[in-house]
Amino acid sequence: MGKVYLIGAGPGDVGLITVKGLDCVKTADVVVYDYLASPRLLAYAREDAEIIYVGKKGGDHTLSQDGINALLVEKAKAGKTVARLKGGDPFIFGRGGEEAEVLKEQGQAFEIVPGVTSAIAAPAYAGIPLTHRKHTATVAFVTGHEDPTKDESNIDWAKISTGIGTIVFLMGIKNLPMITKRLMDNGRAPQTPVALVRWGTTPGQETVTGTLETIVDIAQKAKIKPPAVIVVGEVVDLRPVLNWFETKPLFGQKILVTRSRKQASALVEKLADLGADCVETPTIELVPPKDPKPLEDAVDNIAAYDWVVLTSVNGVDYFFDCLFSKGKDARALANAKVAAIGPATSAKLREYGLVTDIVPKTYRAESVVEAFLQEDMKDKKVLLPRAAQARPILPVELKKMGALVDEVPAYETVQASQDQAQVLWERLESGEITMTTFTSSSTVSNFVALFDKEKLLKVMEGVKTASIGPITSDTARDLGLKVDMEAEAYTIDGLVQAILDGVGK
Repeated sequence: MGKVYLIGAGPGDVGLITVKGLDCVKTADVVVYDYLASPRLLAYAREDAEIIYVGKKGGDHTLSQDGINALLVEKAKAGKTVARLKGGDPFIFGRGGEEAEVLKEQGQAFEIVPGVTSAIAAPAYAGIPLTHRKHTATVAFVTGHEDPTKDESNIDWAKISTGIGTIVFLMGIKNLPMITKRLMDNGRAPQTPVALVRWGTTPGQETVTGTLETIVDIAQKAKIKPPAVIVVGEVVDLRPVLNWFETKPLFGQKILVTRSRKQASALVEKLADLGADCVETPTIELVPPKDPKPLEDAVDNIAAYDWVVLTSVNGVDYFFDCLFSKGKDARALANAKVAAIGPATSAKLREYGLVTDIVPKTYRAESVVEAFLQEDMKDKKVLLPRAAQARPILPVELKKMGALVDEVPAYETVQASQDQAQVLWERLESGEITMTTFTSSSTVSNFVALFDKEKLLKVMEGVKTASIGPITSDTARDLGLKVDMEAEAYTIDGLVQAILDGVGK
C-alpha cells in the first residue's frame, strides 16, 4: 500500500519547512506540488522521483481539485509514497481537509505534516507581531476569498469587525475593497492600521501600509497583486520598529548565479541569507573527462608520485571518485605530499582524511608556483589532476624547477543546456536582474556564448557584475563586459564580501 503525506511546505522561505516535511520530500516516490510551494524544495527530492505540478493561480488551474484528489489516490493505489506539498499549512485554507477526506474514503493511508502558514510568517517577516501585550490578545484568520458557490457568507462580519484585535485575511487582495467596506460598515474605525504583505518571507517580499479608508488606493498605486496577506489591527504600527527582513543589506537585489548547479548552493545560500533574490541559471556543467584513461592510469600508479597537486574542490571530488572506483582510498597517497590551491580545496581534502603540505598565500596558480620554490622539485614526480583546458602556468613552471609533471584531466566544464536562455534573456532585457556573479572564466565565456554578443553587452550596461578574482575578471573584460566588483580573497566568501562592499558604495 502506498501512502500520502499532506505536507505544509511553508510560506515561501525554503528554510521554513519542518524537518519532518523535508524528510518526506527526500524519500518520496512522487512529489506533487502547488503554485505557492517553493520550487527550491524540489532539489531535495530523489533524482528518480516523479515531480508533478498541480498549481492553481487565479483562474488558471493546471488540474482541478477533483483531478488532484484522483491523482493522489491513483499514485497511492500504485504503492507509491507521495509527498503532497502545499503552500503554508495544509489545514489553513489549503483544502488539505478535502484531500484527506477523499484518501480516507478510498482506504488510502495518509499523514498530515503541519507547516508554517503565511498568515503568521508573512506578518512576522514584515515586522508585525500578530499579538502584543500592549495592543491585543486576540487574532483571527479569515479567508479573503470564500467559495463563490455558497449561498451566503459564513463570516460573521459584525462580530469579527470589533470583537477581534488583529484580523489576517488570506487570498483577499482582489476583494480588498469589499473587505475594508465590510469592516468599516460593521464598526471598525476607518483609521485602523492595515498592512498588505506580498510574497511574504521571500526575497521578493513587498509591504505597504495604510488604514482601512486609505489602503485600497495605496494598493492600487503600488500595483499590489496576489499572493498577499492582509493584516488589520493596531499591531501594524509596530512595523517601523520591528522591520528586520526588508532591511537586510542585499534585500531588493536580484542576483544571477551562473555557477554550475552542483556548486551553486553555497553561494545562493549566503546571498539569500543577506536578503538577495537569487536567479540560478548555470552557464556551465561539470562532467567526467571524455577520456578517463589518463586519470585512471595515474591512480593505478599513484604510489610512484612524490606530489599530488589539487587546484579546485571539483578536482578533489573527481580525483577521489576515480580513486574509490579502483578500490583505493586516502591510504594510497601515503608516499606522496599534497598541495592545494587554497583553503576551500584544502578543507575538501580534509573531508577525505588528508592534511595538505602546501597551501599558498593567495588562491591562484602563481601563488602555488611561489610556494613550490621552497621545495626541491628536481626529478620529483608530480600528479596534477584538474579541469581539462586549465591555465598552463602551473605545469610549465613546475617543469622549469625540474619536476616530472603528469597533467591529467579529472573533469571538464561544458556549456549548460540553453533551455533557460530565452527566459533568462527576457529577465535581463526587462531590467529585472540587477547583478550577475561569475565564479570562473568558464562561467563568463559560456554566459556570453548563450546570447547575441552585441545585444548582450548593451543590456549588461545596466547590470552590475561581480567576479571571484582577477583571472575571471580578465576574461570578462576581454569579452567586453565591465567588472564592478572583484573579490580580494578568491573564494565564495570573498565574492560575497565584494558584493556587500559594492552595494554599500
